[in-house]
Amino acid sequence: MKIDSTLNFGNMVENKGVSAPKGKSSFGEILKDSIQKVGELEKQAETEVEKLAKMETQDIHNTMIAIEKADISFQLMMQVRNKIINAYEEMMRIQV
Repeated sequence: MKIDSTLNFGNMVENKGVSAPKGKSSFGEILKDSIQKVGELEKQAETEVEKLAKMETQDIHNTMIAIEKADISFQLMMQVRNKIINAYEEMMRIQV
């Protein structure tokens, strides 16, 4: 089975609102901003679900897309958090 090496996964993920840090942004500020964006995606998904439940819209596709965006962004945030915790624990194990 041959796997096509020309696959481009970069086009599958939208890069809305996320840009390279400009100026003197600290790691903490970038992390806060990212967490805030995850919260916004969750609020959007919740709004879409409410609209669907109230029969204000019958577009289940956009509702499911909003839910999945929120879920994937939350999962990514949790993985980043886990990596940060692992890095911190590793640094604490270093003997001076």
